[in-house]
Amino acid sequence: MAKILITGIAGLLGSHFSRYLLAKGYKVTGIDDFSGGYKENLPDGVFCSTLNLADFDAVDNFFNEERFDYVYHFAAYAAEGLSPFIRTFNYTNNVIASANLITASINYGVKKFIFTSSNGVYGEDNLPPFNENMIPKPIDPYGIAKYAVEMDLKNARSQFGLNYSIIRPHNVIGIYQNIWDKYRNVVGIWIRQTLHNEPLTVYGDGLQKRAFSDMVYYNEPFEQLMTEFNGEIFNLGADKEITLIDCAKLVQKCASNFGFKPEIIHLEPRVEAKYAYADHTKAKKLLGFEDKTDLEKTINEMFSWAIKQPDRRVKTMKYETIKNLYSYWKQ
Repeated sequence: MAKILITGIAGLLGSHFSRYLLAKGYKVTGIDDFSGGYKENLPDGVFCSTLNLADFDAVDNFFNEERFDYVYHFAAYAAEGLSPFIRTFNYTNNVIASANLITASINYGVKKFIFTSSNGVYGEDNLPPFNENMIPKPIDPYGIAKYAVEMDLKNARSQFGLNYSIIRPHNVIGIYQNIWDKYRNVVGIWIRQTLHNEPLTVYGDGLQKRAFSDMVYYNEPFEQLMTEFNGEIFNLGADKEITLIDCAKLVQKCASNFGFKPEIIHLEPRVEAKYAYADHTKAKKLLGFEDKTDLEKTINEMFSWAIKQPDRRVKTMKYETIKNLYSYWKQ
C-alpha cells in the first residue's frame, strides 16, 4: 500500500484521517509538534516526528529518508481573528512550512500533495454561500497565507509537475478537537468554558453565520483526492448555516445533559466575516460528498469525550503587536 505523510496528525483532521487510512491498510507517518494537537490523539503504532516544518533542512532530510508517495498537509495554526496580531508567526507557520513541504515533495517524487486550505480565503466581499469559482479576497493574514499556498501549489504543478488537490474545509468539529486554545475552535471553546463553569463568550451580537460539520464525513473524500481531480479545489462542510448565538444556545442545551448550566455573555466584536459558509455542489457531484452532521448529536459526543480528558492548560500566544488587541485576549 501507499506510504502517506500526514502533517498535523495529532489534530482534529489528522487524528481522524490517520485512523481511517490505517484501517484500510495504508502505511501512515505523521509530523506534529504538539503545539495544537496532543499525543493522546495519535492512533496506536504510528510514528510521529516532531520536526519543525519551518526548518528546510530538517524537512528535506526527512523526505530523503522516508520517501513518501502522498502528502496530506493538515498542519496549520488556524486562528483567523488572532492572525493580525501574530503576523510573523502566522506566515512562518502557514506559508514557510508549507513551502518547505512542497519543495521536498518536488525533490523526492511525491505523487500528489493534498492541501487543506480554508473558507477564510473567500473573505467578506464575496457573498455566501461561497463557491470555488469566486476570486479569493481574504481579509486577514491567515486567509492570505492559505491563498498564498494555493497559488504556490499551482506554480509547483505547472513548472515541476507536482500533482495536487486543494480542500477548503470550514468549521469542522468532532472529538479530538483542541478545546484548550482560547483563540480558535468556537464550539470547543464553549465546551471547555462549560467544564470550567465559565460563561459562553460570544463576540459581538452573535448573528454571524457559520456552518458546522462533523469530521467523520471528510474521510472518504480525502482518500478519493489521493488519486483523482488533480489541480482541483473543493469546498467541504455542512450546507445548513446557523448563527453563533443559536449555536451557543445549542451548546447550552447539550451542557444541561451533563449537569451544567452555563450562561451566555457578549463581548466586544472582532474583525471577521459576518457571514461565512459555502456551497458544496462540486464536492457532491464529483466526490459523492454527503455531510450528514447532526449538530446536537456531535456536540453531545464532544462533551462526552471532553469530560474524560485531562484538565489541560489553556493555550495562549505571544503577541507581536498589542495595538487594537481585543480586551478579552489581553493577558
